[in-house]
Amino acid sequence: MKRRNIVLTTVASASVVCAMAIAQGVPTPYVNIDRYRHGNLAAAQDNVVQAFNYISYAQRANDGQLGGHAQRAKELLSEANEELRLAADVANEHQDQQPPQDQQPPQ
Repeated sequence: MKRRNIVLTTVASASVVCAMAIAQGVPTPYVNIDRYRHGNLAAAQDNVVQAFNYISYAQRANDGQLGGHAQRAKELLSEANEELRLAADVANEHQDQQPPQDQQPPQ
């Protein structure tokens, strides 16, 4: 029985270490969109950062016992953060290509 407990404890410890290693592989999102140029995208990115942080708090409070779902949510939030940045980049390209408002041809 003691041997079984030792094996189970070892396996559980190894699982926690692996989970922590994987968790560190997810880039932490941050706000890098200009609020004055793209206010809604910057606000969405700020919400992504907040959600990511709350999930981190939940993982710590629950000792990482969330079945991998919290980690997956963090991965998706990191991906969403990158997509928001790409959306702002595309919008910047389109705004830079348009002539200034006072020089647009009449419609």
